[in-house]
Amino acid sequence: MSKDPDPAPCAGSAADMARPPMPPSIQAGAMNHAIFRVARLHRMLAGQLLRRVGLHPGQELVMMQLWDLGPQRQTDLVRLLGSDAATMTRTVKRLEHAGFVRRRPSETDRRATIIEPTAASLALRTEVEQIWAELEASTVGGLDEEEQETLIRALTRIENSLIQSAEHQPPLA
Repeated sequence: MSKDPDPAPCAGSAADMARPPMPPSIQAGAMNHAIFRVARLHRMLAGQLLRRVGLHPGQELVMMQLWDLGPQRQTDLVRLLGSDAATMTRTVKRLEHAGFVRRRPSETDRRATIIEPTAASLALRTEVEQIWAELEASTVGGLDEEEQETLIRALTRIENSLIQSAEHQPPLA
């Protein structure tokens, strides 16, 4: 007995409304469209969940790095999270303003800034980990373990393909 890999949602359901028919102009990029929709919904749900603790999507990743690795140079956070310097600067400023991180000069490199979690942020750690688990459960809700592993492998291949393509693009003028 074969399993339908993409069961159609019930007519009129939230899932049905979230997945309107694909216009002909998008059909040539069906994968792009699917990734865009999933990423948008994932970020929206992450935002709703993180609002409970006063964070925005992406900020929890910075906090998780700091909680797990301890104080970090801002440039190392950029590298660890695949971010850019401007985005990280804005994120750190917002986290600092909220009282979740503290910035201080490096003792060994005057050019570097060290970012460290505050006691206030440590109080959020358990809640953020619970939110992350809730987001994971919502994301993979109908998938068994084998399907999850297959999806992770496929997403990793897509990520690698995109990295390779980005590296071969000419720099912006």
